[in-house]
Amino acid sequence: AVLVESLLVLGVVLSVHAVVWDRFSWCALALALQAFYAQFKWDRLLQQGGAVFQFRGAANSGLLPASMVIPLLGVVMKERCRAAGIVYFERFGVVVASTGMLLALFLSVLAVGITKPVPTNTCILTGVAGSIIIYTMKHSLTVSEVIEVLEVLLIFVYLSMILLYLLPRCFTPGEALLVLGGVSFVLNQLIKRSLNVVEGRGDPVDFFLLVAVVGVVLLGLFFTVLFTFMDSGTWISSMFFHMMTAVLGLGVIMPWLYRLIQRNPLFWLLQFLFQTQTRLYLLVYWTCLAASACGVVFYQNAKRSSESKKHQASTITRKYFHFIVVATYVPGLIYDRQLLYVAAVLCLAVFVFLEYVRYFRIKPFGQTLRHLLSLFLDERDSGPLILTHIYLLLGMSLPVWLFPRSCAPKGTLPGAGALVPYSGVLAVGVGDTIASVFGSTMGEIKWPGTKKTFEGTMTAIFAQIIAVALILIFDSSVNLNSSYAWILASVSLVSLLEAYTTQIDNLLLPLYLQIMLMA
Repeated sequence: AVLVESLLVLGVVLSVHAVVWDRFSWCALALALQAFYAQFKWDRLLQQGGAVFQFRGAANSGLLPASMVIPLLGVVMKERCRAAGIVYFERFGVVVASTGMLLALFLSVLAVGITKPVPTNTCILTGVAGSIIIYTMKHSLTVSEVIEVLEVLLIFVYLSMILLYLLPRCFTPGEALLVLGGVSFVLNQLIKRSLNVVEGRGDPVDFFLLVAVVGVVLLGLFFTVLFTFMDSGTWISSMFFHMMTAVLGLGVIMPWLYRLIQRNPLFWLLQFLFQTQTRLYLLVYWTCLAASACGVVFYQNAKRSSESKKHQASTITRKYFHFIVVATYVPGLIYDRQLLYVAAVLCLAVFVFLEYVRYFRIKPFGQTLRHLLSLFLDERDSGPLILTHIYLLLGMSLPVWLFPRSCAPKGTLPGAGALVPYSGVLAVGVGDTIASVFGSTMGEIKWPGTKKTFEGTMTAIFAQIIAVALILIFDSSVNLNSSYAWILASVSLVSLLEAYTTQIDNLLLPLYLQIMLMA
């Protein structure tokens, strides 16, 4: 299964660089080859319990699929912005690609360094790949860009040491690379933009995302350290939690956002949300969907109380939320993508805050949330945090957040790129959901080495093709320009990756589909 997963990832890498071939292509191929070898060292460390931190069990390290995501995103973003003539974001894509390669290389070096005896072949491959990457960076990056890449690496190292120690069994090495690498990059971008604020420059929507992500991470770190010295389940601790959340929100996060957007953040947000009648209708519609999702949670828990034998929700029950999320995102993508962007940021902040309440058992809702959400746990929630619903939100939102709006003057990219914002809907909302439902109910032929079925994968590919046809009908801004063969190949590769990967598919699949569609 690991070998097939690696071949599929290599297929994506070769497909992208067959279209976008430049000096970074050699770096990507060298990185993929050394990550393939280093992945087996990580797998052996995890099996023997020799890793420095406790990682999520029942999964391989996932180093190769995770290592290629950020570099490939940077490469395709660079190429799209170069074609549009936007030099600033072309250089930004170069920085993203270089940063992703350096972070992946660091994780590989870490595995090689703690493996005993030292693996000679992997050391040589890592050295060769590192030399190619550093040589290319030397001739591609300016001094300020090199400093920026090293800043992200430094933040990643410290953040990894802190969070992987505080949150055991929550991530595989590959998931840690994606999540912590992304947070490190966001934190560095926020610091950089805060130090270089120019009035009237920058989209407030982008600043809102940066401040929200960094704010919830800092909030979590603060309370984690605080509650190591006091019991978080008492009323006094809970009152202190709510009070300090208000203080940090109003005293740190709001002024920080005010400095960036040069206006009152609350007034800006209210004005933005209720700017048009369409937005008002969408907000009412989304509120009804959120209420229905809460209704599913309460109904399933009431059903559990009456059926003592049933302790966990079925796969089909958990996929209800995928259908609800699809019904949430599709109207937003068609009618108002900026509103969807901001609403997704708000939902992420709320989800993470509620997870803090559950994890720290903050009164009055902490224990209730623990009871309600325990029904929907699966084998991937082996650590102290419940992250699957947050990963679902991220998988649907990242294609919207990472869409290069500045490099798409008409609001959409040409050809298959027009489907980039729909990557989460297609890969997770439609493909993963249909594969799971049909595979668990009607699947008989299993893919070798996995529990996934041939019928589930084929049905998922067919369902995503139908979804693309429906998008063409209802979204007039999408014009594929006869790139149907590339779309079919992209959907098929990502669906096969879903069948073989043991990583969090809600996070990994939309990013790979976005990379393929942007290429």
